[in-house]
Amino acid sequence: MKIGFIGLGQMGAPIALNLIRAGHELMVWNRSSEKMTPLLAAGAQAARHPQDCASHEIVFSILSDDQAVENIVFGSDGLLKNQHQTLHISMSTISPGLVDCMTAAHRSHGGDLISAPVFGRPLAAQAAKLFIITAGNEKSLNLCESLFSIIGQRTIRVGDAPQAANIVKLCGNFMIMSAVESLAEAMTLAKKSGVDKKTLLHALTSTIFTAPLYETYGQILIEQSFKPAGFAAPLGLKDMKLVSQVAEINRIPMPFLGILRDHILSAIAQKGEDVDWSAIAHVVEKSAEAN
Repeated sequence: MKIGFIGLGQMGAPIALNLIRAGHELMVWNRSSEKMTPLLAAGAQAARHPQDCASHEIVFSILSDDQAVENIVFGSDGLLKNQHQTLHISMSTISPGLVDCMTAAHRSHGGDLISAPVFGRPLAAQAAKLFIITAGNEKSLNLCESLFSIIGQRTIRVGDAPQAANIVKLCGNFMIMSAVESLAEAMTLAKKSGVDKKTLLHALTSTIFTAPLYETYGQILIEQSFKPAGFAAPLGLKDMKLVSQVAEINRIPMPFLGILRDHILSAIAQKGEDVDWSAIAHVVEKSAEAN
């Protein structure tokens, strides 16, 4: 299949490479052109502008935020510049409102949009072990099922409205950050009480907290391996802001969300913008040392 692919960051590049390895022909575009080089070496074709990718039946995009997505869809060289009956698979973690706007715009051009954000860090993307959360028109979802099986270990459909997938993704990211915060607080409590962090983590993950998330982030917290970032703290902050927007629209109080946002901000201030979002653990530990 001939596929357009926009966004070749830590997640996009391995996803695109897995599609190429499966035998698909890709036309790729990235704002920083040097990131296209490994994909071109693997056999991809370079697009001059995002709109070039719209000549293909299916276009993937995975970008950092709403502004970046708006630019490649509605910009002067965007996907909608010309009339193309393209199916756009948006894998970005963006606002549900923008997803609604894109859905209407694509359909007015005779195309369609499905939302397909993922759970998983860059290593999972490389290993094609992502969990893909999808929502949209059933016919469009069926068309993409074989592609999703190439890049992920499981696809979960959550509704007919594309924005539903983004709401699920935001809820999930809020819960991941909440889990990291609770791990950080528990480890700090254990350490100051004379119990080794590794001992605590083993006790928890071999009994009542067996989810891979606790093992993965628990090890990161023990090793304090916050750089290089698997998921940069500014992106985590962006996601918590999006959660806050959805909560405000729906009049949902989320008091814990404020703590998470403050700790991400502190992590960025103390460790820099290139730190992993799990560096909120550094903030928790430093606060305890001050007492």
